[in-house]
Amino acid sequence: MRDPKTGRSSGPRPLLLFAPGAGAPSTSAWMARWAARLAALGEVVRFDYPYQRAGRRSPDRLPVLVGAHRAALAEARVRHPGPAVLVGKSMGGRVGCHVALEEAVDAVVCLGYPLRGQRGEVRDEVLVALRAPVLFVQGARDPLCPLALLDAVRGRMEARTALHVVEGGNHSLEVGVRALAARGETQEDVEARALAAIAAFLEGPR
Repeated sequence: MRDPKTGRSSGPRPLLLFAPGAGAPSTSAWMARWAARLAALGEVVRFDYPYQRAGRRSPDRLPVLVGAHRAALAEARVRHPGPAVLVGKSMGGRVGCHVALEEAVDAVVCLGYPLRGQRGEVRDEVLVALRAPVLFVQGARDPLCPLALLDAVRGRMEARTALHVVEGGNHSLEVGVRALAARGETQEDVEARALAAIAAFLEGPR
């Protein structure tokens, strides 16, 4: 994190508590790949929600998810007492935003925020209530978070917000093979740019 007086990074490496999405646990290939990338920025701790640990497919109700997330944060802070950042894939990012309403954290990073629910409802209440800085890393083709809708919500938020758009990216920030080939890029290139955006955000305003 950036020292506001010197403008330079200082202090211990931040804790990056990394929460999974609804469909796969913290051990999934996607989570493992991103955990390895995020390790360049801080101490990454992954965890699973109760339904995932029990082998169930349907997510727990929100209060249970929030409680488990807060417990994971408390446990991780015992080993990593530095700045705390909540990073989450999809549902994990949304639950992290709810946790940030109840716990003092330095920032929230949402990797594919699910702004629209399964029935199409806009789930923006927690975002408007947030005060912790939040970064949205969003795929341009993500049907769960149309960029125009997210822009409108960000306009009503009081928290400091930032947005990194993955051009051609889906809800998992993945770009199609043909699109990558046309751009002369790889998925690694795409994710490296996203990681750079996360690093810049965590350094804070310049």
